[in-house]
Amino acid sequence: MLVAGLEWSATEVAAALFEAGADELAVPVPSTDVLYGALDASVRELGPAGVAEVAGHFKTLGGEEFPEVGVCRTFAYRLALSFWYAGARSRPMTVGEAAVALYLSDAYRHHQVDAYTWRRAPLLVSRAIRQGAAVVPAENLVRLGEAMTREFAAPVTRAVTQVNPSGVTPGRDWLYRQALPDYHRRRFCFDLLRADTRQPSPLIVRLDGGGYTVGATPPAGPGGTWRRALRAEW
Repeated sequence: MLVAGLEWSATEVAAALFEAGADELAVPVPSTDVLYGALDASVRELGPAGVAEVAGHFKTLGGEEFPEVGVCRTFAYRLALSFWYAGARSRPMTVGEAAVALYLSDAYRHHQVDAYTWRRAPLLVSRAIRQGAAVVPAENLVRLGEAMTREFAAPVTRAVTQVNPSGVTPGRDWLYRQALPDYHRRRFCFDLLRADTRQPSPLIVRLDGGGYTVGATPPAGPGGTWRRALRAEW
């Protein structure tokens, strides 16, 4: 990752964030600009020799014993994904976006399958997410993902859905009603992708010139997982 005119490894970025006390920014979730600002200030203060020194020490620290170490590694991964493309910013799909893409795919559309079977086939799920994401423009995928998160993650909306099992709650986005009519499939896809972070999913890319597109599927992050937050983290 390029910072202060130099390229830094993921470990060096995490170590510089750790030295800056970036773990204290974890609540509430910081924006990418806030994280990058903390990293840039730390790198400039430490200098190349200082970063190398703290990175050597950082490697010896375990995430289980020191939770702030795990936080900084996650932040470093998030920054690396954010600057994956030139002339754009990118982030992991949210739970809702990935679930919408899975819903729109052809995977198991005509028969029932339990979550255990899906979890044993991460490549199948990954391909299905990418196939479903290509069905609608990326802008619509983002919009549908927000609507699905409102339905299944917001306490007030959940309460309304329980009263009306059809899932068609008053005031819901009209596109959402048209594109994703099956409540049970929506619920299944959302719950699966919220619970299982070992299912790969591609990036959502926001172009500097405007608009969105679906990007590549990045390598797994810390712990061999793909981060999917409930809400977009730009």
